[in-house]
Amino acid sequence: MLSYARQTLKRVPSFQELLQGTMASAKEEISVDVLVIGAGPTGLGAAKRLHQLDGPSWLIVDSNEIPGGLASTDATPEGFLYDVGGHVIFSHYKYFDDCIDEALPNDDDWFTHQRISYVRCKGNWVPYPFQNNISMLDKDDQAKCIDGMIDAAMESRVSQAKPKDFDEWIVRAMGTGIADLFMRPYNFKVWAVPTTKMQCAWLGERVANPDLKKVINNVINNKTAGNWGPNATFRFPARDGTGGIWIAVAKTLPSSKTRFGEHGTVDKVDADGKRVIMKDGTVINYKKLVSTMAVDSLVEKMGNKELVDLSKGLFYSSTHVIGVGIRGERPERIGDKCWLYFPEDDCPFYRATIFSNYSPYNSPQKDEKLPTLQLANGSKPSSSEPKEGPYWSIMLEVSESSMKPVDEKNMLRDSIQGLVNTEMMKPEDEVVCTYHRRYDHGYPTPSLEREGVLTKLLPALLDKGIWSRGRFGSWRYEVGNQDHSFMLGVEAVDNIVNGAVELTLNYPDFVNSRRNEERRLEDGAQLFAKANKSVD
Repeated sequence: MLSYARQTLKRVPSFQELLQGTMASAKEEISVDVLVIGAGPTGLGAAKRLHQLDGPSWLIVDSNEIPGGLASTDATPEGFLYDVGGHVIFSHYKYFDDCIDEALPNDDDWFTHQRISYVRCKGNWVPYPFQNNISMLDKDDQAKCIDGMIDAAMESRVSQAKPKDFDEWIVRAMGTGIADLFMRPYNFKVWAVPTTKMQCAWLGERVANPDLKKVINNVINNKTAGNWGPNATFRFPARDGTGGIWIAVAKTLPSSKTRFGEHGTVDKVDADGKRVIMKDGTVINYKKLVSTMAVDSLVEKMGNKELVDLSKGLFYSSTHVIGVGIRGERPERIGDKCWLYFPEDDCPFYRATIFSNYSPYNSPQKDEKLPTLQLANGSKPSSSEPKEGPYWSIMLEVSESSMKPVDEKNMLRDSIQGLVNTEMMKPEDEVVCTYHRRYDHGYPTPSLEREGVLTKLLPALLDKGIWSRGRFGSWRYEVGNQDHSFMLGVEAVDNIVNGAVELTLNYPDFVNSRRNEERRLEDGAQLFAKANKSVD
């Protein structure tokens, strides 16, 4: 039996042999100075900068027909819009602001909102950030949280050692009361890994450190803390969702330098030969490559076993986006809420966004007639006859990983029940639209192993002339917002063309800090002016 098996085994062709076979059937050959893979914010940032510099020849490719990547928007047949998760526009860069304002220049292209966010905890709505507003909790929970904060403050006076993981950082900064009530369960629902398996270098401005004196003062006086963080005020496009921004940015680029859809799909990357083989057989020769695809996917397409093995040390979670469209006036209990956090297990989602509050065009207009699919309690409606609105909508996010499996088959049902459990919907509310889409790469996890991998993987790619950048290209969540991602592409091009330092990639704490505010206004304006001058 063994000898028979040996005789019938076929030799698996090598990557180079596969590559040569593809080359033999190539339809077209193109040569550019800089090739950009991916038309999400990072790829479009790179392309925008290349277009402004008007120097190196370039091309941008993407397998999707419509640009936007993980910042795109889907439209349902009923006319509801849903983003790829919760996206809003707030910026650390003047250059980014100028580019998107050039793409969407009119006042009526945007809405500006004050963030109104809460955490659902034991039937209470606690204003965000939770740790600054424990005055809204029951007395017993207030006492537990304050006890923990006092212990943490006393411990910080005697311990100078850096926390070894995110969990230890939480306990040191906020105490065990807040850790157990909110931070640990919520972060597990978001990241789909325990906080003990995450590092804490990524935090920066993303998690508020509570001021013990102010917290106690607010508890005594039954007050809440004001808005905190860079997204306390944010913008949202009036039409076409977040994806509309990136469609508009792409339109500022010459169509002759874009290949989207079937003709923009990468099959293999020959890093040694500096060429990319497309699915349609086209060969694109390049001198420098800016890749925004997930770095683990990139090294697979390179066929580099050493880098593939290295990339396996990176961890990520998948994201399910659930949309629910509802008939009726927006309830008073919902009001002007923006997004809401859910640490408890009475719902599968960790975040809910009242997406219809961002723009009236995110849901159908009132005179649109739609049938009722079901009631929120799962029962059938008394009539399926289409009726007019008004309508409002909720967008939910659920994480998944090997450490946090999900019931995907029943996720939509369980999510709607979770909305009822948390009093977001009433059992009798009419559901007129449902939406569910899974994104395999949702969150790049700042795991304990991350830096050990990235400090080897990214330089190894750079040695081959590949700038791997973006949310999953450089795998740094702390610079993974839309403005960060866009600037990762811009700065990669500036590094390629003139050797400029990539601040966003290499100094995330600086670009996210208040110290950056004055610099961003001056440097961003100068950079944009120089770019326009070079184009003229």
